[in-house]
Amino acid sequence: MLKIYGIKNCNSMKKAFDALQAKGLSYEFHDYKKQGIDADTLKIWLKEIGQDTVLNKKGTTWRKLSEDEQTRALSSEDHLIEALIAQPSLIKRPVLQTSKGFLVGFDETAYQNLSA
Repeated sequence: MLKIYGIKNCNSMKKAFDALQAKGLSYEFHDYKKQGIDADTLKIWLKEIGQDTVLNKKGTTWRKLSEDEQTRALSSEDHLIEALIAQPSLIKRPVLQTSKGFLVGFDETAYQNLSA
């Protein structure tokens, strides 16, 4: 089964939900605004996906951080994980976990190519 992580009211998430439903694919939704996100999951993402993909530097949440907070978050994996847990909006959305790996961000073509 697919598992999608994100925030319910995000536009990219809405597109992803619509694409999955249009294909008739079932999925589990993890709202990390309400449910949080754990360090072990983030470690896996950082290892398999990479910091540059997981961390949403284009988002408002990142831009609102002070320069010191940004520098600290980027200084080590542990500090980045602390920042992502404290402010899950720093995580690029959606993160879709499939049997073949992860899709991060909404890419219509990639979602159209998904299968059950």
